[in-house]
Amino acid sequence: MFRRRLATLAAALAVAGPLPALAQAQYPSRPISMIVPFAAGGPTDTVARLTAEVMGRDLGQTIVIENVGGAGGTLGAARVALARPDGYTILMHHIGMGTTPALYRRLSYDAVNGFETVGLVTEVPMTITVKNGLAARNLSELVALMRSQKEGLNLANAGIGAASHLCGLLLQTAVQQQVTTVPYRGTGPAMTDLIGGTVDIMCDQTTNTTEQIRAGSIRALAVTTPTRLAALPDLPTAAEAGLPGFEVSVWHGIYTPRGTPAAINDRLSRALQVALRDERLVARFAELGTAPVSQDRATPAAHREFWQADITKWRPIIQAAGQYAD
Repeated sequence: MFRRRLATLAAALAVAGPLPALAQAQYPSRPISMIVPFAAGGPTDTVARLTAEVMGRDLGQTIVIENVGGAGGTLGAARVALARPDGYTILMHHIGMGTTPALYRRLSYDAVNGFETVGLVTEVPMTITVKNGLAARNLSELVALMRSQKEGLNLANAGIGAASHLCGLLLQTAVQQQVTTVPYRGTGPAMTDLIGGTVDIMCDQTTNTTEQIRAGSIRALAVTTPTRLAALPDLPTAAEAGLPGFEVSVWHGIYTPRGTPAAINDRLSRALQVALRDERLVARFAELGTAPVSQDRATPAAHREFWQADITKWRPIIQAAGQYAD
């Protein structure tokens, strides 16, 4: 009887053992939800939708975008960190993944160890823009205006932790002058008020500003890259415009919940690499003033190394500024 039970148990284990591997081999067998932790229409949403469309074709399943905005991207990030680690809930997030550990004292998830990495997607330049009609025709004049009017000027951002908040923080640090900060619930509303003249300044990603700059809806004063952009060739760099050393870009990456099998992350990474070679995606990124990262950076290992280094980079900057979100 004992031997018979052992044989039965062994047979059951032999059947049960390969099931996880089999499930991973069949991944994905249904649509995938990509959480974007910001409002629809913003720069991260734009990058996500362009990337997800091509990735979905390679995976043979639709990737559905879900916008879960609020709290500087932490609500959406929490949704993924606490999700089942099966590859069907993934996250597209930006540089905020590098700043959240220093910005927030209390979170419902582990902002450092709560995720697996899939790969980097793109590094997006930033532009310093102002409303039409502001008495600053170039960056040097804006710096002078910030120092003279101080809190009389309004600097818009998409909320604490957003790329525009971080760029604005660095701008004020570089100029050594604080102005009145106006946080919005998303990039879209902030841009609407900049176009309407309700606020004076915004520093945001080219994926959100390029088309508005070309249309003349807002005025661009500088780009935050070491060299000029092909998409905006007449726009000087911050260094050329009188603010040397002011360089910042906003990277985007894809994540899964901690504990997601490596085979699934690798499959997503391969689909991402296919997407970043897609001619239409490359062309659309170029129109928005950015470009896909190189293939070797669109991997789980390279992404994790880059992300952890960025956490280390931003922590002292945020601590020195004393800006935290509870």
